[in-house]
Amino acid sequence: MSQQFGLGRGLSSLIPNKQGAPEPAQGPADFSQKIVASSTEEAIRGDKYIIEADINHIIVNPHQPRHFFDEEKLENLAQSIRNHGIIQPLTVSKNGNQYELIAGERRFQAAKLAGLKKVPVIVKDVNELEKLELAIIENIQRHDLNPIEEGRAYQKLADEHQMSQEEIATKMGKSRSLVANKMRLLNLPIEVQKGLIDGKITEGHAKTILSLDNPEKQRALYELILKSNLTVRQAEDKTKEVSVKSYHRSTSIDPELKRVEEELITLLGTKVKVSKAGDGGKILIEYYSQEDLEALVEKISNKIQ
Repeated sequence: MSQQFGLGRGLSSLIPNKQGAPEPAQGPADFSQKIVASSTEEAIRGDKYIIEADINHIIVNPHQPRHFFDEEKLENLAQSIRNHGIIQPLTVSKNGNQYELIAGERRFQAAKLAGLKKVPVIVKDVNELEKLELAIIENIQRHDLNPIEEGRAYQKLADEHQMSQEEIATKMGKSRSLVANKMRLLNLPIEVQKGLIDGKITEGHAKTILSLDNPEKQRALYELILKSNLTVRQAEDKTKEVSVKSYHRSTSIDPELKRVEEELITLLGTKVKVSKAGDGGKILIEYYSQEDLEALVEKISNKIQ
């Protein structure tokens, strides 16, 4: 059974104090001198120990749920690290001659920007599920995930580790309804998901869009929200109007082409445009990131096979 991880725990939860030995107050310099004096000095604490690791020997976490980093905030963190060092160590696991990052992606990236050669790390002996859980928990604690990233993280726990929404909620310290709502956001058309990631719409808008029963209506409402700068309440009112159904739709579209478009949209989960030219034509498939493109290629390859 995997270890239970709750929220709201600091560094003390990762490094328990020795029996009867209170931890003295210490500043960044004292901390650095005490536990990370050299790459070979190790403070072993059960299944955890701290070292100062060569930054080039650390590889990124394949389970990292966060994909978007604010460059300005990252540079600000890098400047702070130049001035004060890394106060809270990164969390890693041993991977051959390297260390795999579990938590602390922003600190790791900022440390590289700051030109650090070595960084303090807590080395933990964890399995793949625990790596994913720790990465998700750290980002949730710091409010670093956008709603789509959070939904994808929960979906990964469900798909790869066969966890129910109730189990995910317990692990993450969240309500089951919150987990369910985040995962439902992944049912939005790709361009609507990107709009939510980019801050063009709020999560409230996204939930309203989800109340519509097909991708075409959802896209129509999304475009209307952007065009008219609708509030969530106004968007809710629009879902009750028949005009949403016909918004941004041309009456001259060939019904057969429209049927094919809708089938492809459902199959690929993104915006597809089919146009005719004589006996032939073309199909335009939109994607919004490298991750989207790879997902589309995988879906098409699976269908061909």
